[in-house]
Amino acid sequence: MVRPQTIEEKLAFAQELAGKIQGEGGRVGEVDVTFECTGVESCMHTAIYSTKPGGKVMIIGMGTPIQTIPISAASLKEVDLVGVFRYANTYPAAIELLAGGDARMPDVTKLVTQRFAGLSNIPAAFDMAGKAKDEQGNLVIKVMVDTSSEEASS
Repeated sequence: MVRPQTIEEKLAFAQELAGKIQGEGGRVGEVDVTFECTGVESCMHTAIYSTKPGGKVMIIGMGTPIQTIPISAASLKEVDLVGVFRYANTYPAAIELLAGGDARMPDVTKLVTQRFAGLSNIPAAFDMAGKAKDEQGNLVIKVMVDTSSEEASS
């Protein structure tokens, strides 16, 4: 598939994709709330077209600072575009939650799936972070570099 280039092509692509999301015969239908987490312009278009009249598009992804969006489609459908800065005022609550030792919390240490020691391994860590799976077939979710080793302090 050729990536759409002109604004007309981009909007037509987004409308077509929204139709696929809704499904044949409206099985899925338009959704009440869409969480757009990529910040990609075509995804923003698709979010607007996929949201039902009176619904909300939560703009979470930080894309380019200036985007062309189908504002007339949002206005005609009375879709609210709601900006969410995903990190505002969340760090203290998240740290407290994770440090609290609540038995109902999952073991978040399992989210770090690959670990590298020392600054010299940063290129390998970035290489790993760009993969879906490591050499053993394990999912790559979060890659961590431990900079507390002697090498890191020298």
